[in-house]
Amino acid sequence: MILRSLAVAVMLGSGVAAAWTQARAGAQPPLLQTNADEITALANDADFAIEDPLAVFGFVFSQLPDRVQVYPTENYFYFRFVHRGVAYAGNIRLAAADRDNGKLDFAYNERPTDWNSDPNVRHAALGPAQGVVLERVEPLVYRVSFAGRSVTFALNDLSKVSPPSGFLNADERFLGPVFDESGIRFFFVFNTRLKIFHFFLDETVPVADELVPLKDTPNIRIGKRTGFAFYDFNGRNILVGVDRRQSRLNTYFDGPFDQLPENFLQGDALRDAILAADPSVRVQIDRLGNFLDGSGRFLINPYMLYRDVSELGVFHRCMTLKTVPTGEKPRCFIIDDDQADRAHPVPQAMRRR
Repeated sequence: MILRSLAVAVMLGSGVAAAWTQARAGAQPPLLQTNADEITALANDADFAIEDPLAVFGFVFSQLPDRVQVYPTENYFYFRFVHRGVAYAGNIRLAAADRDNGKLDFAYNERPTDWNSDPNVRHAALGPAQGVVLERVEPLVYRVSFAGRSVTFALNDLSKVSPPSGFLNADERFLGPVFDESGIRFFFVFNTRLKIFHFFLDETVPVADELVPLKDTPNIRIGKRTGFAFYDFNGRNILVGVDRRQSRLNTYFDGPFDQLPENFLQGDALRDAILAADPSVRVQIDRLGNFLDGSGRFLINPYMLYRDVSELGVFHRCMTLKTVPTGEKPRCFIIDDDQADRAHPVPQAMRRR
């Protein structure tokens, strides 16, 4: 759980969804990226030790503007750069559990590819001992100081975001808003009766993608940019699929499992939901879902990792089965862990008939 998806440049956090909204409003044209710029970047011969996390942090930090916006809701500021012909990606994380103790996390690795899909990750916890000072300026705004300069990190304030009136069913509890590194926003919801999680598309803001219906299953729509697949569930778009290759390569489009709303969780709401869904993890996790032994966080990814869009048709078949009671229909969108790696995973509701 150290390194998440890639970002657009060293000046990451430039705000995919915000830029989308502004462009839609006619405020600015799209950002133009050229092959010539990429080739020029290959000539970078900056003199720092790529194997030394503190040296790499110093390089990244020196390139940042005085203030940056952190959009993803697990507070990752993503970056990427090319060093001596090799592409790297990484993040600076101001985790909710650590930032008020003056600590941040820094991680980077060679960018994953089909031919280099599991590169070594370098990680460091940084604080005063490493010359990094992290100070809270105001709620969700922090100042990071290192090597004689300071950068303000503004975390994404979604504290006023909630589903529209009447959006949730009686059994559903809103846990918090999710802003994924893909630029897509979700409502993170727990079904208290069925004890399952859902990511519903937040359509109260412009959606930073174009969703197109599958030819044979118009209830399912797929984002042209993200590859995210949504099922129209009583007028609400629920995330049912993420492209497996994007997940394997840890890209922007690997799904919202790694962007839970940690700044906006109320009390033990997430922990209680996790324990209800999986009692076996009792006393092993904190209120943010982190394992107490530091090994990572409880994985919440109720959607399918699809290899081909044809696999997504199983959701519609499940929803139209007369043997699946109406009250069990939400289970049609849940792919359990023991099914996740199968060529044709079967939704939970179809296995419970």
